[in-house]
Amino acid sequence: MTENAFLKRRSEIWNSFTVLVRGNKNDLKAGAAVSFIRMFREITQDLNTAKANGYDPEIIERLNSLVNEGNQIIYSLHEWPLKSFAQFILFTFPQKVRLHWKGILASMLLFYGITFFFAFLCVVFPDITHELVPARELRQIESMYNPDSSRFLTPRGINNDADMFGYYIYNNISIAFNTFAGGILAGFGSLLFLCINAGFLGIVSGHLTGIGYAQTFYPFVIAHSAFELNAIVFCAYAGLLLGYRFFITNGLTRRASIKKAGQDALPIIAGSALMLVIAAVIEAFWSSKYLFPVQLRIGSGIFFWVLLFFYFLFAGRHKQGEAQVLKRKKNDSAG
Repeated sequence: MTENAFLKRRSEIWNSFTVLVRGNKNDLKAGAAVSFIRMFREITQDLNTAKANGYDPEIIERLNSLVNEGNQIIYSLHEWPLKSFAQFILFTFPQKVRLHWKGILASMLLFYGITFFFAFLCVVFPDITHELVPARELRQIESMYNPDSSRFLTPRGINNDADMFGYYIYNNISIAFNTFAGGILAGFGSLLFLCINAGFLGIVSGHLTGIGYAQTFYPFVIAHSAFELNAIVFCAYAGLLLGYRFFITNGLTRRASIKKAGQDALPIIAGSALMLVIAAVIEAFWSSKYLFPVQLRIGSGIFFWVLLFFYFLFAGRHKQGEAQVLKRKKNDSAG
């Protein structure tokens, strides 16, 4: 085959492959992977043909460059799961939270506002607690945090810790799933679950504080609450986002709008699930260690709250900044 015939026959494939490898890499994962593999094999063969026939060095250099780019993409598509997991933790999750910071902040203000309101209400007006929570359930809660109970003097065994870990996982995931799934009802279900959980937390906190059980209640909840409560807020926001995008499509079809909302909500849900697992670990294996000094347990709780604040504020900013610079350069060159 002559060099001109080779160029005429194969250049269209090379151009298509160039567009594919230098475009959005997410497209490869979304459905173009089969075409990519097919063209990559053909171009690899073209490179061997060009070398064997001694074609123009510029042709060989172009094909060699395309093969190298293809190899890099293949390597990236087969990243180690651990690397992908670290990428999600260090970059994707905090970036998604910051991207939706206004809606998440509004959800947090609603959740914690209701919590503190009911806590204050139950401290100032103790009798109102009995109107809001059934007496039997209230007695069960009181028995859990009664300072005179023998449970605060007897260390819990490792087997019991493991059993409680399983229970906490089930309980936390159930609450979070119900909160998120409520978004199906145009977002109102998520909002309702968020408010109910906030109100109940406030009532319990206020009641236990009012009867003098603060010394056992707050050291127990403060460490894992940083992960558990904020994860519930994130799940509620994700549900609200789906419900919102069902009605407010911003010019997209309803299906495309929900799909886009799902792409934003999925990383938040996945990150929230991880936070709930961490919360269950802390709750089962640390929060229940009543023999540890109260100052240590309170200090650890404050540490976790501060850690999460700085994590969501700063994690992934460097890479996010690089992506924004590249996007601006691309827009400038297009203009």
